[in-house]
Amino acid sequence: MTTPAQRIGEVGARLAVEGVDDHLADDLVRRIVDVVGNSLAATREEPARIAGAVATEWAGAPDATGIGLAQRVPAPSAALVNGTLAHSLDFDDTHLPSVLHPSAAVVPAALATAERTGAGGRALLAAAAMGIEVTCRLGMAGYDEELGNSVFFEHGQHATAICGAVGAAVASGMLQGFDADRLTSVIGIAASMGSGVIEANRTGGTIKRVHCGWAAHAGVAAADLTRHGLTGPPTVIEGRFGFLRAFCGERVHPERVTDGLGEEWETPGVFFKPYPCNHFTHAGVDAALRLRERGVTADQVRELVLGAPAPVLRTIAEPADEKRRPRSGYHAAFSGPYTVAAALLGGGGLGVFHEDFTDAAAADPRRLDLAQRVRVVADDEATAGFPRQFPAVLTAELADGTSVTERVRENRGGPQRPLSSDELAAKFTGNAERAVGPDRAAEVVTSLWDLRDDRPVAAVMSGLQGVAQPA
Repeated sequence: MTTPAQRIGEVGARLAVEGVDDHLADDLVRRIVDVVGNSLAATREEPARIAGAVATEWAGAPDATGIGLAQRVPAPSAALVNGTLAHSLDFDDTHLPSVLHPSAAVVPAALATAERTGAGGRALLAAAAMGIEVTCRLGMAGYDEELGNSVFFEHGQHATAICGAVGAAVASGMLQGFDADRLTSVIGIAASMGSGVIEANRTGGTIKRVHCGWAAHAGVAAADLTRHGLTGPPTVIEGRFGFLRAFCGERVHPERVTDGLGEEWETPGVFFKPYPCNHFTHAGVDAALRLRERGVTADQVRELVLGAPAPVLRTIAEPADEKRRPRSGYHAAFSGPYTVAAALLGGGGLGVFHEDFTDAAAADPRRLDLAQRVRVVADDEATAGFPRQFPAVLTAELADGTSVTERVRENRGGPQRPLSSDELAAKFTGNAERAVGPDRAAEVVTSLWDLRDDRPVAAVMSGLQGVAQPA
């Protein structure tokens, strides 16, 4: 009987030869553009400096580009750097209801391996598509309908990092020319490498920014070990001591990994993020923007009541005092009170943008004063929609005794409310211009779209070497 890992191996080996259809290829290019834009925006962040310093210190074969680094580094090191960049600003795409960020873990691993192996764009797109799909499906296998949440998340685990390591390994293995048996082995090896806990969401620390980098690094390393002869168990996904039971216990659904695999795709439904902050905060931002459009101003507000899905309160509302007064710009990106305040006062970009999540912005007295007036509560309707959406309801209690309410049931950036081409372009440009000028940003996005025409990945990535040295 074919195991889930063996089935992934079969489909991955087939897609590596056949490629993906035009619709999926276009979607994958958009995701690669999104990842690269997010990465360029993060080149001057402290985690970028740290990951870059580690990769440079490790040295080794100059195989691949770490975005912003002056010199090329080994492919696993490039994956570490670029995965860290991709996730550092919490601007990376999100799959629901598994609540993970697949592209930020898989695309950096695929880019690094493709660059080292001399692959072209079509091979890259097929590998990235399969890696992202595997990541999403593993996340869904740990999603419990009765619980209404990811079991990974309930256990304090970051499914992005855990499932992403396996997806990254599949992508890297495909680009290294693995057959079905070796792709099965690389899954068995990578399943021992994924890790990540999400306590940093609650109380701070910068470790979460490296989660996707480490997943990408682990994926390439797993594929390299496989290429040299290491093997993994074919029952690694569903087995008694396998991936799903080890992380999620008995509340697992291994059939979700393979049902329709290669024919039905989760990937095109993955949400693009319009705002560089925790996705649980987005509907609150949308609601605050709508209140602002209706003429509600901060000086009119006596209290703002943000109703959110009950499971997200631990991330965006607790501890309450810290969320109302975030300790840093990064911590502010995980604060329901702060993000609502920033949006109502008038943020940048598509509603709030990077300038709203600097340390200086997080200490701004006007924002903190308004955040002190935000109370976050569980809302039954929002909870019922979670986690296929992250809904919110925001009520402004005004000083004159009246109230104004806005309810957001569907998140911007998902299939129901997609970002337009112009909005995605604005996001990329705003990101890229943090590292390079407008003309260079236009050149980068054009070269990325050339991947659709099978441009060599190395030719694209070489243009990102040393574009912005971390400060």
